[in-house]
Amino acid sequence: MSHSPAGTLYIFSAPSGAGKTSLVTALIEQTEKLVVSVSHTTRAKREGEQDGTHYHFIDVETYQQMVQDNAFVEHAQVFDNFYGTSQAALEKTLAEGIDVILEIDWQGARQVRERLATTSVFILPPSKTALRERLQGRATDSEDIIDRRMADAISEMQHYGEYDYIVVNDDFETALAEIKAIVTSSRLHESRQKLHLAPLLAQLLA
Repeated sequence: MSHSPAGTLYIFSAPSGAGKTSLVTALIEQTEKLVVSVSHTTRAKREGEQDGTHYHFIDVETYQQMVQDNAFVEHAQVFDNFYGTSQAALEKTLAEGIDVILEIDWQGARQVRERLATTSVFILPPSKTALRERLQGRATDSEDIIDRRMADAISEMQHYGEYDYIVVNDDFETALAEIKAIVTSSRLHESRQKLHLAPLLAQLLA
């Protein structure tokens, strides 16, 4: 049996425009032994993307075989492409004592919770006005598309109650400090510390 403490699996969800990706990117940059899960996808590789870094690029046949083998903790179809998170890859990383973040929606989060222990975080915008402004920030979208995105965001936010922690991304640095605090408190939990501090505890209690 390995004596290195296993990592924690985090789920981060948010409506589009809440700033989740920027927060997660900053959190990863400033935190050791924390990575974002790399999904499998059937979509074509875009310029500058690397297999295994951005996605694991696979063909539809391989994807369907993996679904059949129950290899994904969650999977979904987005437009004409398929995406999935490999359970084996997740468990390997966690077993190395590395924490892993899954950036998925509430439906994917439900699938994962059925199979693995998670710590989940939902990120909210400070107001509907701020959310709309962030969605409009892309400038290229019509008002109809913005309206649809707003409706999708409200639908996503209705599931906040399924998560362990809720963070409001009003001030970026404050929100970042709050998600860092969640990771830190999880790492200080007795279940991880008793393994991590085994030599010290043995010495102190001798």
